[in-house]
Amino acid sequence: MNEMVQKPSKPGDVRATRQRAAREAATTPGADRVRVNDPDRTMANILQVATAEFADKGLAGARIDEIAALTSTSKRMIYYYFGSKEGLYVAVLEEAYRRIRRIESELHLEDLAPEQALRTLVGFTVDYQLANPDFIRLVMNENMHRGEFISKSATIQELNIPVIHAVRDVYQRGVAAGVFRPDVDPVDLHMSISALCFFNEANRHTFGAIFKRSLDTPAATAQRRESIIEMIVRFLRP
Repeated sequence: MNEMVQKPSKPGDVRATRQRAAREAATTPGADRVRVNDPDRTMANILQVATAEFADKGLAGARIDEIAALTSTSKRMIYYYFGSKEGLYVAVLEEAYRRIRRIESELHLEDLAPEQALRTLVGFTVDYQLANPDFIRLVMNENMHRGEFISKSATIQELNIPVIHAVRDVYQRGVAAGVFRPDVDPVDLHMSISALCFFNEANRHTFGAIFKRSLDTPAATAQRRESIIEMIVRFLRP
């Protein structure tokens, strides 16, 4: 399971690495051909750079000029593909949710016993959010907007249907097998998993500073991961 998620970079490395990659792409021979003849690749490049910019600066702080300068395309083409800065922001959110849900679908939870499936899902969620801090920041930023843009995206709502189906299937199989208690709402269960995993990354810096703990060491990460899994599993036991 862990092999599916890249190890987290050191603080500050993620955005700098993406910017270097974008600059290299922009100066690579044939970049103009990519811009003209390969729209999928061009849009992927724009989304990669825009993800880092929106995660770092939010919707208000990110600038199309800066995003264009870090891509292999132009400001004009960004507007051509996405319509507006808000359109690009929504596309970034959609791609962020599309990616995590796609990888979740590859866990094949239906092939695992209920408790093992639950442990796999929770462990994956911890690992993914730790390895993808931009996802956390994007969600935090969108919550600052009170979900205004996510609520307008039918795509994001559709992308999140499968995870509820997966959680419901695991839970119902566990209830039928007598290993889970029968009074839990699957959406509430998904929210509880998300809450524990999200807080683990979103509040790592403030929590560490207040309580003088280093929370990003391998030992601390492994311990917290196991604690989150056990809390969810024990919550469901009869």
